[in-house]
Amino acid sequence: MASTDPHGQPLFRTLAQTIERGIVDGSYPEETQIPSTNEFALHLRINPATANKGINLLVDAGLLYKRRGIGMFVAEGARGRLLAQRTERFAGDYVDPMVAEGQRLGLQREDIVELVSERAVSAGGAVIDAAGEPATTDGRQPAEASVRRSPGAAEAGGMR
Repeated sequence: MASTDPHGQPLFRTLAQTIERGIVDGSYPEETQIPSTNEFALHLRINPATANKGINLLVDAGLLYKRRGIGMFVAEGARGRLLAQRTERFAGDYVDPMVAEGQRLGLQREDIVELVSERAVSAGGAVIDAAGEPATTDGRQPAEASVRRSPGAAEAGGMR
């Protein structure tokens, strides 16, 4: 059995990240039981000790807890903590560099906000205004924006 995934990351970390994604997307709701170490090991074809190590990372982080004799459960508040962590990571990995590049280009805050809003709408994503209401940058109603078709490769000028 391999000890790393195809990207060179240890399998126990890959399992932990997979469970985290399941918590975030609702596959593993808070206060529900997750598959056992042996079930993960069998399904993923990894050593049970490796699966246990991945699960223990999440226990140590307070995202999972053990009910003796029953199994592992998603902790209350786990999704919120993961969303906060991922939002912070997203800001550091993507927003901060984007803002820095915008500043180098001489863009104002409003210019950057407008660019992001336009891209989100063209990608079919909902944009929320400061009041928490759906908004678009092109004057259409949010329901219309959600069905807007993204241009195909030919329309967009080829592959990027």
